[in-house]
Amino acid sequence: MQPDFDPKKPLFLSIAEWLEDAILAGIFAEETQVPSITEISVQYNINPATALKGVNMLVDSGLLYKKRGLGMFVATGARDKLLEKRQQQFYNDYVSPLVREARRLLISAEELHNMMERGYEE
Repeated sequence: MQPDFDPKKPLFLSIAEWLEDAILAGIFAEETQVPSITEISVQYNINPATALKGVNMLVDSGLLYKKRGLGMFVATGARDKLLEKRQQQFYNDYVSPLVREARRLLISAEELHNMMERGYEE
């Protein structure tokens, strides 16, 4: 799994999101080690300070922790915490605007629900 280096987004955010995606996908399971700052910076040809900033974002949010002398590891409960975060993000980014637009177009909750079901079937 490769990071998505979106030119509109800071590199450290791309590194953090890549690690989050890998945790969600089960590539890095809870209590397993993630690549070191050096490995990340060499593999993706980025500054180690940039890689460190992305990793530290996940440490600060409690998704990763450091074992002295061993490296960074995925914290217990990290996947569930990420799912909760991403589901809230999904609601804020997609569901809330969708409902606002549906109301503006006078689409009832039942009609919207039927549209959503149809979308799942397609």
